[in-house]
Amino acid sequence: MNIGLTGGIATGKSTVANLLAERGAYVIDLDLIAREVVEPGQPALARVAERFGQAVLREDGTLDRKKLGSIVFADEAQRRALEEILHPAIRAVMKERMDMRERSHPDQLVVVDVPLLFESKLESYFEQIMLVYVPREEQLKRLMNRDGLSEEDAERRLAAQMSIEDKKALADIVIDNSSDLAHTEAQIDRWRRERGV
Repeated sequence: MNIGLTGGIATGKSTVANLLAERGAYVIDLDLIAREVVEPGQPALARVAERFGQAVLREDGTLDRKKLGSIVFADEAQRRALEEILHPAIRAVMKERMDMRERSHPDQLVVVDVPLLFESKLESYFEQIMLVYVPREEQLKRLMNRDGLSEEDAERRLAAQMSIEDKKALADIVIDNSSDLAHTEAQIDRWRRERGV
């Protein structure tokens, strides 16, 4: 079985992914794949530099994520242009890893951590979608604290994603991560018992 794990920025997807991994799931992290496809020498990095200019590269040839982020989070057209470059490369690696794991370990739960699952229209890749949920006010507070952002910058990043309430309506499984860790663990364990995974 495979599931797509998603949420909003600062909802605690990594926490839930780690809890699932501790319980035997194989986790594929799309953020890590997104970093891999823009390593020096990768075709996607060359296309990013071509589209956004050499200023988004550091002296050592690596991507300056902060500089690129300041461009794409301020302009939706720029963000879409970046997604058009990166998403096909990321999807290809994701699908390859899912297929390999499902062939080699057919009884293991495969969890793919996909931050923008609904925005990227990736639902069809998964048997079920698990959403890590916190109310928007809590999400904003966590994002400001985690990344040291002003409220305005945090609001802009939240606005770049589908609202957490809209995602909640689309998900098959909702894990409420607004309380303590024990509460989150209990929901995951209940879901695993019900699904037999």
